[in-house]
Order: sequence, then structure tokens, then C-alpha cells
Amino acid sequence: MENAKIIQWFPGHMAKARREITESLNKVDLVFELYDARIPYSSKNPMVDEIVKNKPRVVLLNKAGIADNNTTKEWIEYYRNKGILALDIDSISGYNISKINDYANRALKETFEKREKRGIKSKQIKALIIGIPNVGKSTLINKLAKRKATNVGDKPGVTKAQSWIKVSDDLFLLDTPGVLWPKFEDQMVGLRLAICGSIKDDILNTNEIALGAISIIKNKYGILLKERYKLENIDDDDLNILTNIAKNRGCLLKGGEPDYLRAAVLFINDLRSIRIGRMSYEEPEGSKLI
Repeated sequence: MENAKIIQWFPGHMAKARREITESLNKVDLVFELYDARIPYSSKNPMVDEIVKNKPRVVLLNKAGIADNNTTKEWIEYYRNKGILALDIDSISGYNISKINDYANRALKETFEKREKRGIKSKQIKALIIGIPNVGKSTLINKLAKRKATNVGDKPGVTKAQSWIKVSDDLFLLDTPGVLWPKFEDQMVGLRLAICGSIKDDILNTNEIALGAISIIKNKYGILLKERYKLENIDDDDLNILTNIAKNRGCLLKGGEPDYLRAAVLFINDLRSIRIGRMSYEEPEGSKLI
């Protein structure tokens, strides 16, 4: 991936979203930062800390149901050590969704105490929810609101405008468009986002995504690859592993040559589900690849 092209993808509505988020902070008490539990570092927009500053926040690690549970626990501990509340959730299955309101109240403990000193007993919370495209914001909001409060799509950039959503009498969410940075200086960030489907599939070459994913996971999750694709040697060259996946899954061209594109698409689809197994592509220590 060292020689891969610099990925640039910054639609106009996302530039507008950054301005809207900055302008909206004075309207809210709390910020929910929604990350992909498989790649918390790569799915965090680097502008978030600069924009949010000292506003109380809760990190929500979404898609926890397809992430490595042990690695997710390490990430939660990592945030705890930085003084940030973090909760692993799954907006599709509903896992831990019921705990979000409690975490919001915990994050705003000091805010509520200040309100009480001023004679205000209300614990109503106005929260901003932010995250990069395709991280599951709309699905989460719909789950919280128990209705279709926002549009949901399987492609990045579905949400295009701000809107207030009433979750309960005490919790209101400000939904915003996803924000993605204009340039990936670290190409591995782009690769990890591509593996998880957080950027459009035509941004990177499909074969590059598959080979990069194999390189990332073969050491920690080699046994899962062996079992899924009946591989004999997981210590092999990345291309040879993809070749064997193609052969073992019948992805062949005329003459028996490997159909790398078909094999790559099959492999990527398996990764994005739990057909191979639950995996994470980053660990918290130093925010490096596994």
C-alpha cells in the first residue's frame, strides 16, 4: 500500500457539515461520537477533537457484534484511561442501546449539578451525534427513537441535512451528515475504511483491498482464514493466499486460472459479515494495526 494513490473524497455537503457541526455545538449539552468498533482510530475524523473541544462526550463503538470482543474491551479501557466514557453497541441488533441514556447522564453529571445549584431540576439532554459516513448513525437513531426518524442507506453519505429527533422526553438528538477528511495521508487508514465499507468501493482497487486485508488479519486471525477457505499454509505470500482462496472457492476463469476479482469480492463480503468470524483491524496501544 506504500505506493497507493492518495485517496481524495470530500463531497461539498461534507464541507458544509463541518461548518454546521461547529455552529451547532452551542445548542447541545453532549456529543455522541460514533465509531466503527473494528477500526475506532480510522473511523474517527481527525477534526473531531478540534471541533468538539471540551464539550462532554460519549464514544459509541458501533458494529460491536462483528468486531473482536476482546479487542473492543481493550478500546473501552483505552478511552476510560483518557477520561472518556465509551460503550460498545450494535445499532442493528440493539445490543447495549438501552445503556446509552445512562452513559449520557453519567457524562453530564457535573452539568446537572450546576443546573441544580441554579434551581433547575430538568435533566433534559440535547446531544449531537457525529460520525463518518456509513458508520451507522441513521440506524442507531432509528433504533433509539423506535421509529424511522432518519433515512438509512448502505452507501456512504445518505444523511444530507441536520434534524432534531426526539428519542424520549429527556433526550433529543441532533443528527448531522457524516464528515470525512479530504485526504488520507495515512494510506492504511484508507485501506481499513475500505475493508469495512466506510468509503465507496470504487475508491480503491478491489484486489488491493483484499490483499491488504489478508496482510492485516493473517497473523491474528489466521486460524479463521484456514477454516473458512480450507487453506493449508497461512504464512504464505498474500497473493498466494488469495490464489488459494480463489481455487478452493471455485473462482476460476477458463483454463483454470484464478479469477482474482471474483475471489476478492467474495473475500471482502465475507469480511464485512461474520462468515469468517468476528475481527477487529486496529488495537488501541499506539492506535496501530494488529
